[in-house]
Amino acid sequence: MFDVAPTELLLLAMVALVVIGPKDLPKALRFVGKWVGRARGMARHFRTGIDAMMREAELEDMEKKWRAHNAEIMRSFPDLNAPVLPPNALGPGGDRAAMLPLDGAAGPVAGPLAAGESAGPPEPAPIGPEKP
Repeated sequence: MFDVAPTELLLLAMVALVVIGPKDLPKALRFVGKWVGRARGMARHFRTGIDAMMREAELEDMEKKWRAHNAEIMRSFPDLNAPVLPPNALGPGGDRAAMLPLDGAAGPVAGPLAAGESAGPPEPAPIGPEKP
């Protein structure tokens, strides 16, 4: 940002030595260094705040684009959330009215339960080798 050549820096040091004097020059340099450090800290804090605001704005923009894209997809495929029944899920004679839902089950069952059938889920298959 600032282009200071070594010769210009040497000239500035000599002028400071003559104007301030050798006795007070270290105090003056310490004072200038402290204020330069504070200025850098404030600039860093300002830059961090600006970067955070830019990230939030970008996130909001991406979220708006995502919502618009999602709405477009949902308009293109409106029946994606509709339940899909397997082909053999119809009751006797292909009548959907004959389907009975199971309590707590995810899908329908065709027709009333026969004698001896349970309404619960099927027993899991045993794991491991079969014993004769």
